[in-house]
Formats: sequence, structure tokens, C-alpha cells
Amino acid sequence: MKATLAAVAALAAGASAGSVHHKHAHAHAKKGYEAEDTCGCTTVYSTYYGEPTLVFPSVPAPPAPTTTTVSTTEVVVPTPIAQTCPTTGVYTFPATTITLTDSTTVAVPYTTSVPAGTHTLGGVTTVVTTATTVVCPYATVSTSEGVTTSVIESTTYVCPSAGTYTIAPTTTTVTEGTTVTIPSVTSYPAGTYTQPEVVTTVYETSTVVYCPFDIPTPSTSEAVPTTYVAETTTAPVVTYPVETPTYAVTSVVTKPSSTSTKSTPTPSNSPGKTPGQGVPGKPWAVTYTPYETSAGGGCKTQSQVNSDIAAIAAAGVTTIRVYSTDCSTLEFVGGACEAHGIKMILGIFVDEPGCDASNPSVTEQISAIKAWAKWDIVELISVGNEAVLHGYCTPSELAGLISTTKSQLSYTGPYSTAETVNIWQQEEFSGLLCPVVDFVGANAHAFFNTETTANQAGQFVKGQLDIISSICSGKEGRIMETGWPSAGQALGLAVPGVSQQAAAIKSIVQEVGDKAVLFSLTSDAWKDGNTQCQCEQHWGCASVLGISI
Repeated sequence: MKATLAAVAALAAGASAGSVHHKHAHAHAKKGYEAEDTCGCTTVYSTYYGEPTLVFPSVPAPPAPTTTTVSTTEVVVPTPIAQTCPTTGVYTFPATTITLTDSTTVAVPYTTSVPAGTHTLGGVTTVVTTATTVVCPYATVSTSEGVTTSVIESTTYVCPSAGTYTIAPTTTTVTEGTTVTIPSVTSYPAGTYTQPEVVTTVYETSTVVYCPFDIPTPSTSEAVPTTYVAETTTAPVVTYPVETPTYAVTSVVTKPSSTSTKSTPTPSNSPGKTPGQGVPGKPWAVTYTPYETSAGGGCKTQSQVNSDIAAIAAAGVTTIRVYSTDCSTLEFVGGACEAHGIKMILGIFVDEPGCDASNPSVTEQISAIKAWAKWDIVELISVGNEAVLHGYCTPSELAGLISTTKSQLSYTGPYSTAETVNIWQQEEFSGLLCPVVDFVGANAHAFFNTETTANQAGQFVKGQLDIISSICSGKEGRIMETGWPSAGQALGLAVPGVSQQAAAIKSIVQEVGDKAVLFSLTSDAWKDGNTQCQCEQHWGCASVLGISI
């Protein structure tokens, strides 16, 4: 059975868990946020371990749709509602509301595909800063009279020293590839939860669509304003603008077909190449796109671009990340960077209609970069931005495209891609990508973790960097996007705001500023303002970094 997570906000905009990046579907995946477990100590992240095999194939051409209205499934807690779509067509899932009068903790079962072998899955992952003993609720299964039920039990765990611990995981052995169910502790505070109406098109039979609930906005007090000011330098230093991310609460997940008609280059093992980085405790890089910030969008003039890059350099930022070659990026942005001593992280943007060099958009970008060839100012090249997360590439297609790009460009520096951490943790993905990338690039946004406050943003992103730095042996990790919005709706403990953004950026710079690209230089009115967090137009952090634009 195919499984799909339908992101309400994204589907309403006609996309699947993606954002509109000017004329591209800019897939800045917010980590599908999940409520974190608490164990009497600070829990930075919770995750499942094992060998998932989920991939994200390209979306096929849609069949002639039929319209169907489906009744919602009855629920007692606001877990995503599973809806089965037996045939292809357009489905409408009506809105559902559920009210919890008390805080509720339940064991929610999740499924994942695993190959034959023994696997350790689930558990509660927690980080402690000193030796301590914690009491943790954990999810397990109980079987009585042939009926298996997910239940919550409690355990006492001794953490002998500072470090990361996975408590009470489940170990299972399977003789062939199969789908296993993993229980997970999930807590819901009192409040009213709404699953908005979802309209989606299904392209394969027997597809299951999961419709998530909105998270109630907590009452919060205004955080104490925090200001981060870049040090004054005597010579211009490279700086870069940051882009506004659009994130969906969940992402589209589809099961791959058993055969493929596309041939992709076989990945060959390559040693890691040290990617660029900045000075610890200072901002290294920022994302930048040469687009007008008004609701109408449009391309900036060469004079406007030059002014932006000059301001970035004057503030001490040394690198910018761009996503594509449109709007004369190479000519205008590249020329300004060359003039002001700024390094560039180049991007090849991948979206429909395909994930290979025969895609006209991809071909155009590779050809433009090949002709431009100013490698002395190129820090890194990223092929794709969350292309697998958003279903534009399968892992094998992306690995093949990176290999093809390397063969067509004379650039000999580091190459990678930008995906979310959970995608890198999938065994199939890392198994195919690690041999062809030179470093591990991941987007990591603390704001979409509902248990992380602005002041804890740096600690969260540092944890994500530590994870990706251990995925590909001998290859370092870099955070390709991270930031915090200055306005919008709260997601649990993650509260947007001007002072909160300043606190979050300061925290991130202190922890990982030398290995992270901040998102983004400007706030952009042309982005979708009607997503769940209503924050997509408010990620500009130029003022926090002391960049005068």
C-alpha cells in the first residue's frame, strides 16, 4: 500500500509539502515537526533508528481526475488521520475538530519499511550535559489474548556521563523486507485541534493520505529582546542574504516502483573534500536570491544586487548561498561577489519535470555554470535543494545527477546536495549519496521543532550538525539553511517575533555560525503568507546580522 503524508498548507497551495521559490517550488523542508519527549532532562530531538527504505519518486502525469468527497475517520486524539483512497482522482477530506480538556499522552504507532535482518528502532533519544538518572515514559507493545496494543510504560535510566542516549528502543528481527510498526510516546496539551479541509489529487490506487492537525497556539510572554551585532572590520568581508523558507508540517512519502526505466551513472566512491567554513562564533554565510521583495516579485537590477552584496561584505559575512542561475544570478550576483570579495555556494535547482541532465531547466543551469566558470570564488556546489523530500528525485536519480554534474563541470571543489536530516538518515539515501558527495549538506530549522525555544535554537542546530557529520565516513557536515522568523504563529514552544529571531540567530551563530548558512537576507512579500505558521514572508535577518540594506 502506498503511503502519503498530506501537508495541509502546501496542498492548499497546489503543491506537495513545498514552497514557492520565485518561479521555482522552493522546497525548504521544515523538519516535519513532531512533539518531543521529555525525560526530566533536556531532549534535543527524538528520532527512529533503523534502515528505512522509503523513497520519493517523480510524480507521474495525472490521469483524468474524478472528484470524491470522503468522510473523516473518527479520532480521540489529534494524530494525523489516515484516509484510504482506493482509486485515482481528486479527493476532498472535510475539516475535523477535536478538543482535549486535559493534557493527554498516548502511544502512537508509526510504520517503517525495513530489509531482512535485525533492527533497533524507536526509543527516546535524549541529551544530558552531566551524569544523571532520568525517568522516562516510553512506548512499547503489549499482547493479550492475541491482541497487540501500543502502551506507555516508564523506566529509570542511568546516564553515566554527558552525551546522547537512546532509551528503551525496540529490537526486531525480520527474515525478509517488510513493514514494521513502532510505538512512540506522543503528548498533546489541552486545547482545540483543527484538521483543515484537504483537497488532493491521487495518482496511484490504494494510496493512504494522512491529514495532520494544526497545533494550538500557546499563550506566551514576549521574550527579552536580544541583539546580535557583527564586529566592525577594516576590510570588506563577504556576506550573503538569506531566503525565506516555506515548510509543511508533513511531507509527501510515496513507495517506489519495483522497476525503473531511467539509467543513472553508477556511484563511485570518492574521498571527502573539506567544505568551506567561517570563524567560530561569527556568521559565515547567508542565503541570497536576486528577487524583488515586494508582492509582485521580479528580478532585481544589477545595481540593486551590487548594493546588497556590498552591504553583506561590509557586515563581515564572507559567503552567500544561491539556489539557481535565474535572474542573471551568475552575471549580477557573481560579478558583485567578485568585486567585494565574497565566496559563493552555487545551486542547481531541481523541480519538475525531472531529475536528470535532460531536464531543460537542469541542462540550462549546468550549461550556464559551465560557461561562467569563475571557480576561484566558488566555495561549494549544491545539486538540488530538498529534491528527494519533495518527490522531484529518487535517491538513485539524485546520485546520478550529482555524478553527471561533476563530469560536465571543470570545478574540482566540494559537491553535495541539501536535504533534511531525516532524509540523510535513511539507509538507501545515504548508501547511494555518500559515495558521490564530498560533504553532507542538510537544512535544519529549529523553529519547526515544537519543543525548541528561540534561545535553544543553536543547541538544536548543533545537534543536527553532529548527526549529519557522522553519516558519511570521513565527510564533514554543513548546515545549508537555518534561521527563525520574525513574525507569524507559534508552533508549540517555537514562538516567532523580532526579539525571538534575534535571540535565535545569536544562539545559532554562537554554536555553529562557522558551519551554517543563515536563512535569509530579506523578508519577501511574494511568498505564501497563508501557511500554518503564517511565517513564510518573515525570515529576513539582515538587521540582526548588522547588514544595512
